[in-house]
Order: sequence, then C-alpha cells, then structure tokens
Amino acid sequence: MKTYDAIFIGAGQAGPFLAARMAEKGMKVALIERKYLGGTCVNAGCMPTKTLVASARAAHVARTGGDYGVKISGPIGIDMKVVRKRAETVTMNARNGLTGWFSGMKSMEVIYGHATFTGARTVEVNGEVLTAPQIFLNVGARPTIPDFPGLADVDYLTSTSIIQLDTLPRHLVVIGGSYIGLEFAQMYRRFGAEVTVIERGPKLASREDEDVSDAIEEIIASEGIAVHTGAENIAFAKAGDGITVSISGKPDIKASHVLVATGRTPNTGDLGLDKAGVATDKRGFITVDERLMTNVEGIYALGDCNGHGAFTHTSYNDFEIAAANLLDGGDRKVSSRIPAYALYIDPPLGRAGMTEKQARASGREVAVSKRPMSRVGRANERGETKGFMKIVADAETQEILGAAFLGIEGDEAIHGIIDAMNAGTTYPVLQWSVPIHPTVSELIPTIIGDLKPV
Repeated sequence: MKTYDAIFIGAGQAGPFLAARMAEKGMKVALIERKYLGGTCVNAGCMPTKTLVASARAAHVARTGGDYGVKISGPIGIDMKVVRKRAETVTMNARNGLTGWFSGMKSMEVIYGHATFTGARTVEVNGEVLTAPQIFLNVGARPTIPDFPGLADVDYLTSTSIIQLDTLPRHLVVIGGSYIGLEFAQMYRRFGAEVTVIERGPKLASREDEDVSDAIEEIIASEGIAVHTGAENIAFAKAGDGITVSISGKPDIKASHVLVATGRTPNTGDLGLDKAGVATDKRGFITVDERLMTNVEGIYALGDCNGHGAFTHTSYNDFEIAAANLLDGGDRKVSSRIPAYALYIDPPLGRAGMTEKQARASGREVAVSKRPMSRVGRANERGETKGFMKIVADAETQEILGAAFLGIEGDEAIHGIIDAMNAGTTYPVLQWSVPIHPTVSELIPTIIGDLKPV
C-alpha cells in the first residue's frame, strides 16, 4: 500500500490546482486521471468549443462584410479540417502545459488509470492500493443521453464527439435548446449547415426569464435556424445514410447528423463510493457541505460532480475555497458565491445573480430596468443591436440582485455587475461611476438610473 498526504481523483479545473498547492508545500500527493489532464474545459468544453465559435464568427463577419463596405469576391468557404485542427491545437497546448507543469513537482505523482474506493481512506488504481487522510474527487460530468425511441440505433453526436468532426453536416439536428445545444446550433449554421433545434420544454434556455428566452430564440431564428419548442414524442430512425427525426405534430426531419445536448451526468457511478460511504443525491451528484466536504470526514468533492455549478469558473472557485480553508486558515463557503455565467451564442448572454422571476418570487420589493441594445452607442457603431440589458434590484435595500446582458460584449460587461455584487455595492453608488465612452459597460449607470419598482 502506497501512502500519501492527499489523493486526487480526476484532473479537471479544481483538483490539480489544489494538488499543486499542496505539492509546493512539500506534501506528498497523487493525482489520478483516467484519460486527459485538464478535464472537460480543456478537452471537450470551453477551450475547443469557444475556438470553434471564433471560427464560426470569422465566417459570419466575412459573409456580412458587405454591410460594412468590405467587399469579398466569391462565396465564403469553410475548411472544416483546418477548423478542427485549430481547436485541437488549443486543447493540446493547454493539456501539454499542464503535463509540463506537473512533471516539475517532485512531491506530486501523476497516475493514469481508473481509481475506485476500497474504503474510506483507500483507493485502488492499476492494481495498486493507495491511502491518504484526505481524498479529493474532481471527476466531472459527461453528456446525458435520454432514452429516446430509436436513438440507440443511430449514430448520434454528443458535445464531446462533435468537436472531432472535420466535415460539414448537410443538416444538423440539435436535440436540446439550452446552452451547449444553442452554441453548436449557431456555430454550424455559420459554417454553412442547415440546422434545426428541438427542445422538449416550452422555451429555449428555460432557466432564463421569458424575455431573455424569447430574445435568444429571435437571434437564433434570424440566422435561419429552425426551432421547435414544446416537442413531444421525439424519435429516431435510420434513413439511408442519414437519420429521420420525428416529433408529434410536425413533418419528419431528414438529418445528416444529430447532436444530443440534453444536459450533463456526473461521473460518479463507477468510483465505488458505497465502499467509502460517500452519499450522492438521486441524480448521482456527490453531496457536500459549505466547505465542500462530503458526509465522510476527509473526503471532498470539487467541480461539476458536486452539483454546485457546472462551469470552469465555479470548479476553479471550489479549488479556491478548499485551498483557503485547508491551507490558508480561511473560512470560505460555497454559499458566498454569486451565480454568474455566460451563453456563448453571438451576441452572448452574460448573467449574474437572480433572474427577475427569482427576485419576484423571493418576496422582495423588486425594481427592474431594461434597455434594448439598439439604444447602446457601441452596439450601433458595431452594427450589432440585437438583445437588451436588464438589471434587477431590491428597491428597499438598494441591493443589486442580478442582471442579464444579452448583446454585444454582454459576457464582458456583466463583470461590472458581478464585481459590484461581490463588493456589496448598492446601486446608487454604482450609478455615479464615470465609465469609458464608447463601451457597452457605460450603460450600467444609465440603466440603474431607470430602475423602477414592479
């Protein structure tokens, strides 16, 4: 049996950084990864997909150049092999960077293999048993595959496998109208494919307020993407070299490719958690307390597998919380984290805090202000006026409760709200800041000035 100060299972965006902190302090740590360093973000998430989004935007800008007085002779061509290679290069650079970093740490051992618990303090990997007083799980999640009729009989894509595609689909059908599905839908439409989005719920991006969801659908539809919401009885069948997709009340859709983007499932089912006594919820997420420890003393769950966020930045913040509490004498809690994320369609959605619906349901006296991007100078100058900016506040305490910026640079401008909320700044204080012109962020004080109780 090999003994360590700490064992890390999974090398996503939380565990490896905490392992590195411990190794720098001279602690003996084992980092176990069954496949690739970097987790979903580096290998099948943020980095490759946002690289693909950038290629798709370049095609869109070239295609619409005439609107800006830029003339390009002939049609815009897409070399999908180059597109894929560019994304692969970004991934490999990041993965290799991690490999090089960890190889220089004398007290860290990187082990490739599948780890399973044999007890509350022991794990087995590659036939060896390892033990440590502290064990950290950072095993991430994978695409959820629903039991649709006929789906198992066709060759479908997931958000992981589609990034390996080096040919352009004739007609891509996306099952799932949420964040991942929408990004790929717009991306492949801009590459030149026919695209259809099928969503079982009544709205796209159903987590958002209705006005945000409606605006997202308008943006998607304006680029020629067919959208079917409220879809029932989704089924699949082989059809020659393609796939027939059927939904109630609609003509059959003849797809060349199908992307299933219906959520994520935690990679917790094959860890032997029962042998360690670690509890999970009904969806398989590992239950943790405010400091990310499971119900078993000394075992922690970080990142997507604990159900407290499904983003790289929340996973990294899990590392920061654990490092502060275990190494720096801090007392940080998950509940202190203000929810924030982005949807990377173009224009993007930046979100922070509560939605308007959540704020109203909280029983507070709510004030709301909203401004269309068509009234934002920077958006008009750039010729990108789709979407709007909305801020929600507590009219009594003057606390900023949340915001949704759907529009050009919304993913960047939202940080003005995130920072103010983290600092506990009331909205009258933020109203009197003097922002830079011309920017999207300069509208924040103006929108705050228009806050009205609802």
